[in-house]
Amino acid sequence: MNNWGYHESGTVQAWNERYATRGMVWGTEPNRFLADYATGLTPRRVLDLGCGQGRNAVWLATQGHRVTGIDLSPVAIEQARRLAADHAVEVIFEVASVVEDWTPPPGAFDLVVLSYLQLPSHDRRVAHAKATEALAPGGTVWLIAHHSDNITDGVGGPPYPEVLFNERALAGDFVDLDLLRNEKVFRDVEGEDGLVRMAHDILLVAVKPAGPDG
Repeated sequence: MNNWGYHESGTVQAWNERYATRGMVWGTEPNRFLADYATGLTPRRVLDLGCGQGRNAVWLATQGHRVTGIDLSPVAIEQARRLAADHAVEVIFEVASVVEDWTPPPGAFDLVVLSYLQLPSHDRRVAHAKATEALAPGGTVWLIAHHSDNITDGVGGPPYPEVLFNERALAGDFVDLDLLRNEKVFRDVEGEDGLVRMAHDILLVAVKPAGPDG
């Protein structure tokens, strides 16, 4: 089973079927890079775009944050709500396509998370522009995705070059933010043969300028 996003491509029906038949596709624990970043953060308003089955959103809520999760799959959102109930936390989950029919509330969030929400170039730019718009001054976009090098040098991830990210593309998408990190990171992935190989990801952390009064 591939451990990759690409939430806004294909049909809602296809994603519903995948989530309905494969259990918790990526498990219930948060992304390890997100856990490293967010552990100990003071409580804030968090938006998880392309939240899938809610593993990151629910974990963030257990850390004291007020979290909203958006995903186009009703099946995934229902599973995310059950996961939140299992952890006795409240998360606002909404069914919507980040690209097509979700309108960002301007400046409503202190942290926007994009975890393997991997899209073709036009849709990617739309989603990242909406993430920026939803961010309050002084707030942070945190993004993890499969690096474009992963298709040749890594393991897992989408086999579609058009949805893989690199540093140049992300720097262009978030040109209005201050980039703190925009670099390749690596994950050990154990295959079905028991061998451990290295996945190539890209991690971006960018802050929206606070403005003259901030």
